[in-house]
Amino acid sequence: MLGSDDKSLGKSPKAKRTKARAMSPVAEAQMDMRLAFPPARYGKLENVYYHAVRFIAPRVDKHFTLRRARAIWEGTARRIDSEEMDALRQAKIEETRREQKELRARLAALDEMLASVDAALACPPLAGEGERVRGAGGMDRSGTP
Repeated sequence: MLGSDDKSLGKSPKAKRTKARAMSPVAEAQMDMRLAFPPARYGKLENVYYHAVRFIAPRVDKHFTLRRARAIWEGTARRIDSEEMDALRQAKIEETRREQKELRARLAALDEMLASVDAALACPPLAGEGERVRGAGGMDRSGTP
């Protein structure tokens, strides 16, 4: 019968498609929000939502509320506007810069602490140490004066 031979199609025509799966906008916004507003910095989630609203609301045209911030944080928002996504990316960049500045200051303080410890542990050179090793005769180990 004509057209009944499926061997030329292979196992599955869809198997040849290799498409990388992109992250959904809601999941990406949730991840960006958690990176931009870490609870360790703000103490509790209510403070996180408050600071998120204070940062995002002036950057978007629509009314951005605590409830909207909570929906994005929990990943229950149905959609994410491009303005919100841009504001979250900007918040993430600013948080990264702030954290980098704090870490550099902390590293500088640690370097100073280590330098003071190293200076305290280093022994000052003793005057006349070489003469004491060579002996009273002024000869070194090889026996030549």
